[in-house]
Amino acid sequence: MIESVDLTKRFDEVTAVDHVNAVIAEGSVFGLVGTNGAGKSTFLRLVTGILKPDEGRVLIDGEDVFTVPRIREQFFYVPDEQYFFSNVTPREMMAFFAKIYPHFDRGRFGRLAGAFELPENRKINTFSKGMKKQLSIILGLSAGTKYLLCDETFDGLDPVMRQAVKSLFAEDMTERGLTPVITSHNLRELEDICDHVGLLHKGGILFSRDLDDMKLNIHKLQCVLKPDMTANDLAAYLTDPLSVLRIEQRGSILTLTVRGSEYELLGRMEQLDTVFYEVVPLSLEEIFISETEVTGYDIKKLLF
Repeated sequence: MIESVDLTKRFDEVTAVDHVNAVIAEGSVFGLVGTNGAGKSTFLRLVTGILKPDEGRVLIDGEDVFTVPRIREQFFYVPDEQYFFSNVTPREMMAFFAKIYPHFDRGRFGRLAGAFELPENRKINTFSKGMKKQLSIILGLSAGTKYLLCDETFDGLDPVMRQAVKSLFAEDMTERGLTPVITSHNLRELEDICDHVGLLHKGGILFSRDLDDMKLNIHKLQCVLKPDMTANDLAAYLTDPLSVLRIEQRGSILTLTVRGSEYELLGRMEQLDTVFYEVVPLSLEEIFISETEVTGYDIKKLLF
């Protein structure tokens, strides 16, 4: 488990991370989203011990990452800006990391490099941005660490490669309990892979929830009402025991975002005489919009 306790980092007058408290459970995919400059990269550098916090601390499996150097063998960090030694090849980088990580799997590195068509003996400085990102991810997966921390993981990867990387993450989670921590400024990139998502805004955690819990407790109702009922009438009818968060009308189709039990929602709708109704899944973006509006924020302005 990774835990940050009142984690704070300042650069002169700028507070990049502001008293962040977060828990990242083992065996799940934690996604951290936020605009550029929200503090995502700084948070990961604090978690990995690259930066020293001004206040608070980071615990990995109960040990302080900054004061217990050996705990760093438990994670591999893939930064947004790729860095490799000058004039080296993928094979040489593999040899370097194999000396640092005791469980580095050289055979797996070779298999993944072949699958991604990355030439092991070609100079990395001739690689494209996407190829460099692929190499970093392959090195991270081959390192055999418990945690894989990725900053803007899918930036620079084409759609096919993105799906391939997601599949590899899922495979390692199943087979050896890998815990990926992924930052992004794009909710859509995290929607089909993350178990838990946190929204970082101006250095602080604005919102952090388990996706399954959120999806079970919030629903999108689409319906067509008969002329004798208005949208406000329906909202008032559903308000007890449910909570109506949003109402949108497009032509004859009325869309409501409702918090509460799906069973209770369907039970209430079955008692109404409507032309049509159905409950459809919400996207991660729609869930965040609904949740953050309750706290007074417009996520569209924060992320898009």
